[in-house]
Amino acid sequence: MIRLHDVSKSYRTHLGQREVLRGLNATFAPGEKVGILGRNGAGKTTLLRVIAGVELPSTGRVERRMTVSWPLGFAGAMHYNMTGADNARFIARIYAKPVAETVDFVREFADLGAYFRLPVKTYSSGMIIRLGFALSLAVDFDCYLVDEAIAVGDSRFAARYHAALTERQARSALLLVSHIPDVVRSYCSSGAILDNGRLTRYDDLDEAIAIYQAA
Repeated sequence: MIRLHDVSKSYRTHLGQREVLRGLNATFAPGEKVGILGRNGAGKTTLLRVIAGVELPSTGRVERRMTVSWPLGFAGAMHYNMTGADNARFIARIYAKPVAETVDFVREFADLGAYFRLPVKTYSSGMIIRLGFALSLAVDFDCYLVDEAIAVGDSRFAARYHAALTERQARSALLLVSHIPDVVRSYCSSGAILDNGRLTRYDDLDEAIAIYQAA
């Protein structure tokens, strides 16, 4: 279970303090597939980063009683001076996974060719996202965090990660943020709307989408 207890997140900008998340209270249960809808700039990626622990909330706290992935494709999950293969070995050791098996999975899934043996700092942005996605899926988490921003790359890779997400959603919880209702429908059974820093949950996904589209 994941619980948000009065979570707020603010950033200092040249125009002053900007509050992105405002007193969020929510519970996500094991096995839930929740699609969080929000317009561009609503704070969806920030919310995922706070849930993952990549960023700390400005106020409030996040309670995690199940294992939670970093946001899929998150570039901060890797070391840029290390090769893709070395990053896979590092993740395997951190999470006590078989090293050779993990390296093989990441190599095949990311499909980076010879770049897999080169430092990540030599990769294109798309290659970094592919490696980050493969590293995430190499570990079994109770809950996967998915940002629509990962939807890049060629059609072959797109088909691969869609299949992987479908397989993971059958046995894990999923929190997916998007501004596109059809993306949410593809993976989720309930919904939420992030607007003006506030999060509203809906058990009925169709209701969430209808309210979001009408706004």
